[in-house]
Amino acid sequence: MEDELALLERWRTGDTTAGRDLFRRYFADVHRFFEHKVGGEADDLAQRTFAACVAARDRFRAQSSFRTYLFAIARNELYTYLRRLPRGEHVDFEDTSIAALVTTMGSRIDRAREAEVLRAILRDLPAEQQLLLELHYWHDLDAPALAEVFEVPTGTIRVRLLRARRSLRERLEGLEPRAFASLASDGLVASVTRPEAEAE
Repeated sequence: MEDELALLERWRTGDTTAGRDLFRRYFADVHRFFEHKVGGEADDLAQRTFAACVAARDRFRAQSSFRTYLFAIARNELYTYLRRLPRGEHVDFEDTSIAALVTTMGSRIDRAREAEVLRAILRDLPAEQQLLLELHYWHDLDAPALAEVFEVPTGTIRVRLLRARRSLRERLEGLEPRAFASLASDGLVASVTRPEAEAE
């Protein structure tokens, strides 16, 4: 295998194949560096690191290995990214953990994904069942109020709610356990899946 410094020297003289060889050799390491810290942003930050490496390749003086040089760029890219987060602008990385900066953002992303999964499941129900469940659980309309909206007797609403809960439960039970667990904190899902839901 060709030495990395030899590859870098060829790259400096315009050999793009040598540059691609360096990227292939180190991309997995750089991606892992970011993945363990910022999860879903790893792809973008790894690409930024290599782009910065391209821009700065002539500044590398071979006083360290190319690998350590690359990780120094990766560290700078990580800190640049963290400083752009809502709470990261003036943070001191000597005293602040990465988790303190990215957990809130990550949680918002996770909740948005979970909400989209639940909305997709609800959209798969017959329209009347979807509307009934959403109005009851997300808009707090009780049976008499729902009876007004749907222009049917209150007793009919109770029967329809029972059927709608069963339909939703069947679809939820078809999810993988991990996906189901992520949705379990939603009030609608929790209500539909508890044992006494049939009697409500």
